[in-house]
Amino acid sequence: MAKNSKGFNQNLADLNDQDLKARLSEDKLRLKKLEFAHAISPLENPMSIRNLRRDISRIQTVIRKRALGI
Repeated sequence: MAKNSKGFNQNLADLNDQDLKARLSEDKLRLKKLEFAHAISPLENPMSIRNLRRDISRIQTVIRKRALGI
């Protein structure tokens, strides 16, 4: 799992601010759809919700770090 997150974080570092915000809004929309689908009928892989929430947090962290200049 750590190996995947490193690659994910590296990809985020390559994106500009507008692309990050667009990716964040797309992922939030996807999360809402997954949660809704899971409420209606169980997902085949419910861990995808957790992974998507973590990806959203990673994106928000990168955006915040850039805003602070870290």
